[in-house]
Amino acid sequence: MIVLDTSFLIDFFKDETLADILPSDEQAAVTVISYYEIMAGVHRLRAKRETAFFHAFFASVDILDFTLPAADIASMIGAKMSAEGNRVNAFDILIAGIALAHHAPVIITADTDFTAIAKYADIEVRAYRR
Repeated sequence: MIVLDTSFLIDFFKDETLADILPSDEQAAVTVISYYEIMAGVHRLRAKRETAFFHAFFASVDILDFTLPAADIASMIGAKMSAEGNRVNAFDILIAGIALAHHAPVIITADTDFTAIAKYADIEVRAYRR
């Protein structure tokens, strides 16, 4: 399973051909954190087109929950990073924790925070350029 990060979702809305970079043999999923980030932006902007697009999109993919095991994994990642003075967006650490707790260790993103997180967690980052 491959986790689509929030940056991918935003870029996918702008250019649906971005789906071509997804492996056809892997199931895609998103985290509840990315759902929150996207929907908070959509509601803030009161964007009808984006609302319709993302409601349809989220209805078509698995949304991975933030569970206690995910919180434990994320807290360990965050503690390791903090101990070395490496600070990144806390939401990205939560996304990594959720992915790992759900046995989905691959994240596709344009966000460089995940490259830093991968140094502290067993995740594979598939980065793409915007």
